[in-house]
Amino acid sequence: MTEKNLEKGRIEEALGKYNLNVSDEEVKAAVKKIIAEKVHENDNPEVKQFLMGSVELTTLKTTDSDESVMAFTERVNQFDEQYPALPHVATICVYPRFARTVAETLEVEGVEIACVSGSFPSSQALIEVKTVETALAIKDGATEIDMVLSVGAFLSGDYETVCDEIQQMKEACGEKKMKVILETGCLKTASNIKTASLLAMYSGADYIKTSTGKLEPAATPEAAYVMCQAIKEYYDETGIQIGFKPAGGLNSVMDALIYYTIVKEVLGEKWLTNQWFRMGTSRLANLLLSEVIGEETKFF
Repeated sequence: MTEKNLEKGRIEEALGKYNLNVSDEEVKAAVKKIIAEKVHENDNPEVKQFLMGSVELTTLKTTDSDESVMAFTERVNQFDEQYPALPHVATICVYPRFARTVAETLEVEGVEIACVSGSFPSSQALIEVKTVETALAIKDGATEIDMVLSVGAFLSGDYETVCDEIQQMKEACGEKKMKVILETGCLKTASNIKTASLLAMYSGADYIKTSTGKLEPAATPEAAYVMCQAIKEYYDETGIQIGFKPAGGLNSVMDALIYYTIVKEVLGEKWLTNQWFRMGTSRLANLLLSEVIGEETKFF
């Protein structure tokens, strides 16, 4: 039996432990029920303050430069001085070429430096290029790597390539945490999203993330619900805890509260720390801060 056939057998065996026949309509109904019945319980200052500490402050623009990223990072330093009683953001997320800039500018203890790597956002590069980019980002100071699952290979049913690339990227990360972005808007169905979630976790993801934010639709509550269900089932099966990150399309405080509530209801309190629950956004940081301090501000 060839190595590829062996791997295919291992993947099929792993997926066979889970129910992949997920109904989109049932997911919609479950999410609607959670939003109607549970979100209001979490609409309070304490949760909003917690959410501020789960933000991955992100700049992924074509116009980014060393100067703009330095200024972006300085705002995190200044926030810590100006609002010492409030939690700092969890992470600064940038392109790999700016990892060193952030590392040399950041003064706040406990803020991670995440880099989108592996030919973000398309993931359409040779695996050798992806792993070298990842290794260079870590050498320059990245403490976390966000990679994009090979969506084309997944949709073609080539799960062996999907898993192999994630495993090689994880090897390049070493002990650094790796998030696998599923680009759920391209996966379309709940069944695909659950399958991709399980493949990512099976292959070494430390977090699974909804979207790059570069395609529409980006994060949706329905995708989040399916991903959290997959995380819970994987945890029950293996005892391995995997983090969750919605990103893209988080435009309001209510959006943040909905994702928080889904995590709370599906995964439980164990996931309600900024180690296991992150939100990829920049706009939301200002909106949350405005609500927490009681006046509109555009600090970041």
